[in-house]
Amino acid sequence: MKITVDEEKCCGAGQCVLIAPEVFDQRDEDGIVALLDATPPAGQHDGVREAAEVCPAAAIQVTQDT
Repeated sequence: MKITVDEEKCCGAGQCVLIAPEVFDQRDEDGIVALLDATPPAGQHDGVREAAEVCPAAAIQVTQDT
């Protein structure tokens, strides 16, 4: 799994941080998403997928390794 985030789209809702805090954080100054781990271990994949699905700005993209 590989994760990318579009900071321009991020609205700072923070749902990703609540769902997958090992992978996402928010910058203090503006609340925009900060990606902590672009290639998280398998145990975190379900949370990452959920975070991408609930992101109100669709700022999180998840691709599978082939």
